[in-house]
Order: sequence, then structure tokens, then C-alpha cells
Amino acid sequence: MNTELTLQLKSKYVNEMKKGYPLIQKESVLDAAGLKHEGELIRLTDERHRFIGKGYHGKQNKGIGWILSANENEDINQSFFDNKIKTAIQSRTEFFQDEGTTTFRVFNGEGDGIGGLTIDYFEGFYLITWYSKGIFHFSRSIIEALKKNADIKGIYQKKRFDSQGKFVDEDGFVEGIKAEFPLIVKENGVKFAIYLNDGAMVGVFLDQRDVRKTIRDQYSNGKTVLNLFSYTGAFSVFAALGGAIKTTSVDLANRSLSKTIEQFSINEIDYEAQNIIVEDVFHYFKYALKKNLKFDLVILDPPSFARSKKYTFSAAKDYKDLLKETIALTEDNGMIVASTNCSTFSMKKFKSFIEIAFKETGGKYKIKDEFSLPSDFKTLKEFPEGNYLKVVFIEKM
Repeated sequence: MNTELTLQLKSKYVNEMKKGYPLIQKESVLDAAGLKHEGELIRLTDERHRFIGKGYHGKQNKGIGWILSANENEDINQSFFDNKIKTAIQSRTEFFQDEGTTTFRVFNGEGDGIGGLTIDYFEGFYLITWYSKGIFHFSRSIIEALKKNADIKGIYQKKRFDSQGKFVDEDGFVEGIKAEFPLIVKENGVKFAIYLNDGAMVGVFLDQRDVRKTIRDQYSNGKTVLNLFSYTGAFSVFAALGGAIKTTSVDLANRSLSKTIEQFSINEIDYEAQNIIVEDVFHYFKYALKKNLKFDLVILDPPSFARSKKYTFSAAKDYKDLLKETIALTEDNGMIVASTNCSTFSMKKFKSFIEIAFKETGGKYKIKDEFSLPSDFKTLKEFPEGNYLKVVFIEKM
């Protein structure tokens, strides 16, 4: 498919890469300056020219490429992509057979053998997300592999890159038939309105499926629920269907109001009986404290990084303080669902934030449940940062 450029790995990175760490980082190689074009194939060796792996050049976050194979004799060609896509689809057979869930992840980057690529399924439509120009170089081969191995109504794509590494906003339709939006899909029997052609996000984060089900089935009945950084209100919908007395959804984005109303409405929930508030969450904390508002269940799922007019939030630095504010709004014996998708710290570190937050507020707590990524979001144990989701159900004692 392409000629291979040989790069030498610095000795201190050799063992990690040999064990299966898939991300090639700029500081790990001796001669990264030799890389010219994203999408070119890389042959990685140690400093004694012994083969370690082969992959491709693509700039993504801190990486300059991904290892695709540890087999020196394996070619990165159409057959390679066919086999990876076929294996991934076959491993999701149970999801395709579940009539109550018609949306899930079909291909999860390095977990399925190709870093920088994800493919999601929405009621017969497939959404491919390309995270670098490098992986997009192979787009025709990957699309052909998907068509060969899946029953497809239509294919959409999102390019999560430009020269600054930002999202490239475009319609995204590739081929097949165009979907009618909103596209209505189901997750554990609950409906979602999906838009595959509208910006970087589609209307729901599929990685929270198990968390939403647990909220509905175990923690909502008869409860007052506060959903912070609520996006389109998916947690609130599941809580309402689980028997919550009332839900309050808070998000800064203006479109969160109409999007949340839409999600309630397609599930035949009276949105006027719920609270949907367009406001900076940090302002809402002050308002709620002033009014002495407290909730039985508080869902805290902030982005890894957020900026409003007055506040900047970084999960790695500020989650502990955000949790302290949340504790103040939670009833005694109430529950906090603390969630983060930040990949720069571990579950152990996340739990230390919880420990410190309760210690500093003089409270006690008990962990009732915890979640990482669901089974369709395949990960590698050799690449822990790929298993980014951390969710802890905390009972405030």
C-alpha cells in the first residue's frame, strides 16, 4: 500500500512497546523529523535495528502515530483492514441481536486494533470518526472493509482534526441513503434523538449506557434528581423513567433546552413537569446554596475541560472542588454519581479526589457502584489511558 519509513525507538521505551503499548510518541523515537506525510507507514525498530512493530504516522493528541501490527510479515493492506473490521463486528453479535438497544460502538480504536478510528452504529447507519489525517489516509480501504462486512443503510463520518487538531465541521454524509433526522434509536428500551450531520457530537454519549441503566433501575425511584452538565438530558430521561419525583437538568449551552425537551418528548415524558435550566453550573451552585436546595441523587459528569465567561474547569485540577460543591447539594443518605472521561488520571486517583473532598467537607461516604467503559468499547490493558471512563456511585452518609 505504501513504502515504510523506519524509525528507531529509544531504549527506555522498547519494553513498553514490545508488551503492546500502541501509541507512538514523538519523544520515544530518535528520528521523528524524518516523518513527512501523515498516513505514511512506519516500521519501528530498536536502536540495534530489531523489529518492534509497524504502523502509521498520524498526529493525535500527544502521539505521532499508532502501531498496527507486531508481525513483521503482515502487510497493512485491504486484507488487513477487512480482517480488523470483520473481527470487531463479529465480536458485537450480541448487540446486533438486542432489539432494545439499537445503538452501540462497533469499532473502538486501538482496542480493536486500529488507533485513531472509531465506528458507531445507529439503527442501521454507521458513523466513522477519524482522529487524524493519518488514519483518514486509509479511509477508502476502511469504508470498503465496513461495506464488505456489515449490512449498511448509510455511512456518515466526522473528522476530528484540522491543522490545529480541532473538529472539521461538515455534513459528514459518505454514501448509502441519507438518514432522516432526528434518527430515533433505542438504548435499553429508551429512545434517543440522534443527529449524525450536526457538529462534533450526535446527541448522546454511548459510553455511559451501563451507568444510565443503573440510574434508572436502582437509584431513581421516588428521588429528586439533579443532573449537572446535562448536555441533552439523557441521564434525566433515564431517571424520570426510573420513577424520579422530578429531575433538574443544568447546562450552559443554549441548545441544551430544546435538545433536552426533545429527548423527554420522544419518551412521552412531560418535560414541563421537569426543570431544564440553561445556566453556568458554577452559578447554579451558588443559587442552589442560597435557596438551600438539596437533592436525593446528583449526577456530576463534567467535560475534562470547560471554559465559561468567568470560570475555567480542568478535571485533573478542579474535580475535587467541584465534588465539594456537589456534596453540599446532596441530601444525607443521598447519592452522587461522580463521572469523568479524563484520561490523564486513573480510577485510583479519581477515588482519591472523592476521599479528599469528603474529608475537607467533614462528611462520610460509601462507594456503592463503579463503572468503566462498557464491553463494546474495547480497550487494551497495555494502554490504560484508553479506558478513560471512571464513574463512582457515592452514598453520602
